[in-house]
Amino acid sequence: MLKNFFEKLALSLHLGGKDWIVLLLALALSFSIWLIHSLSGTYSGVMTVPVEAESKIEGRAGLSTLQSVAVARVRTTGFNLVLSSGREHRKPVRIKVDPQDLRRISGDDFILTGPARSNYVRDIFGDGAVLETFLSDTLRFRFPKENHRKVPVILVSDITYKDQFMASGPVRMVPDSVTIYGEASVIDPIDGIRTQPLSLQNVRHDVHGAVRLSRPEGVRLSDDDATYSISVSRYVEIVSSVPVTMRSAPADRSFDIRPPVAQVVLRCAFPLKGDPSERVSVFVDFDDFEKSATGRCIPKVAGISAGVIDYRISPEVFDCIEIGK
Repeated sequence: MLKNFFEKLALSLHLGGKDWIVLLLALALSFSIWLIHSLSGTYSGVMTVPVEAESKIEGRAGLSTLQSVAVARVRTTGFNLVLSSGREHRKPVRIKVDPQDLRRISGDDFILTGPARSNYVRDIFGDGAVLETFLSDTLRFRFPKENHRKVPVILVSDITYKDQFMASGPVRMVPDSVTIYGEASVIDPIDGIRTQPLSLQNVRHDVHGAVRLSRPEGVRLSDDDATYSISVSRYVEIVSSVPVTMRSAPADRSFDIRPPVAQVVLRCAFPLKGDPSERVSVFVDFDDFEKSATGRCIPKVAGISAGVIDYRISPEVFDCIEIGK
């Protein structure tokens, strides 16, 4: 009967074989356009999504070993509602959760409740999803404890400065230390986490930026990168000859220091405010002499003013000879 209907329709429309193909393609195209238009609209519906959490809780695994199920009524596209149908049996959605949004309830178990859940609606239910109400009470996850240690961040760098420019202090790293996670035999020998090489040439201004951390094999890091900040100043050099003395020696003991004069090179921030070399003194500490088996001592400097960025002394070691012995 249905066959007779189509045959009569074909005769009435004067359709041949090729015309049928065109008609069917047109119907299929029309249906596709209607379906896409309908699914692109916004609807209210219940979505059920399995969820696993990733977080950076101090001393614990980065990925939850317990999955949870989020059930909520949301306004979203028809596409999302169709795709979520039966999703509770599919691969869970992984969300990155701020540790501050998790509350520990017992042992290794944590929950994501209340207003905190609203921060992850789009991560769980998809872009454009608007929450109407959660139907599941909480999202519960388990983060087991892991072996961990805190170690410093070590900057690996090749930095050159334009003539008469230099760093006016140590490089500041944020964070300056990270927590490493892994098997005890793997993390115990690690003394620090090095950055990817940082190369800067002809620097003459303050610089800052971010650099990736190099992750050793079998180790997880609490941070994947760090920011650096370098203060740079223009400087001028002042060279001064300064007598070397023995400090804190008993009044009844005398010393001959060779050479008797040190050359001190001061690198001072530009512009200069006075001559900082006038306040500089060089001395050998008596306690250092007493501890020395050979009488050779490293000098110390006093009177370095705030405008001095760096200094060096030549020679680096002095011979101290006690007179009268």
